[in-house]
Amino acid sequence: MRRIDHRRRLPVLAAIATLVAFSHCARPAEPAIRSLPAAQQATAQPSSTPAIAPQITPAQPSAAPGKSTTAAAPLPPLSPEQLGDTLMAHQRYQAAIEAYKKGPRDSATLWNKMGIAYQLMLNLDEAMRCYEKSLKIEPRNSVVLNNLGTIYDSQKEYPSAERMYKRAIKYDPKSALIYKNLGTNLLTQHKYKKGWEDYKVALALDPDVFGHSTSPRVENPASVEDRGAMNFYMAKGCIRAGMKEQAIEYLRMALNEGFTSPKKIMADNEFAGLHGNPAFDQMIASERAQ
Repeated sequence: MRRIDHRRRLPVLAAIATLVAFSHCARPAEPAIRSLPAAQQATAQPSSTPAIAPQITPAQPSAAPGKSTTAAAPLPPLSPEQLGDTLMAHQRYQAAIEAYKKGPRDSATLWNKMGIAYQLMLNLDEAMRCYEKSLKIEPRNSVVLNNLGTIYDSQKEYPSAERMYKRAIKYDPKSALIYKNLGTNLLTQHKYKKGWEDYKVALALDPDVFGHSTSPRVENPASVEDRGAMNFYMAKGCIRAGMKEQAIEYLRMALNEGFTSPKKIMADNEFAGLHGNPAFDQMIASERAQ
């Protein structure tokens, strides 16, 4: 998840549920769809944003109880899941898949993690197959539902993705990340008011939701116009989070992509706090001079 015109990009915002993505407001980019961090879920998930980059914390081998006065005993061998997580952290996705395959076949968590690995290799068919296997074992797993939503987003099947995110929220109504993914999805469908409402819910649940950088993302194949809309509303989200510098960068991209104009920005009360900011004023003056 650097964009100055239609040919260049900044890293985007959004994420897979362990495909849960890197920070957006920290480094703006085209919007993408995110997922929940592995630290929050025993299961990994994905996010929808350019620049896919998973960060899965390897499971730690359990230590032997008690203290020893002699030399430390050798650590037990890694489990298939621990080995797979370690390989994922080093972006060795195919090797991680082979490790996960050696674990229990009835583990929803392992099927989900295999799905993430396939998705990060852009093998969406296999990723979807793994997510569906995981859901057969745990039909109410919000993390997997979110990740499946990011697959549909990648395939431009936006209504299907929307249904997945809404199902995920039904089982995890406190997930700021899923609300953020749903908001981005709705903006892509030109449902701007609804998308912004979901962004506001995400911010209410977690004021830092636009600034997390703990998980992988997958690119959102939105058009230039759609990216302009997403950048515009990302700017509003960053303003609410107190991230003025990032908000200005998102507004700059929205202007470059033709979604908004200096006049509309100046008339929008959401951006009143930027008036008088040297970078903001310079951007507006530059756009008006064109």
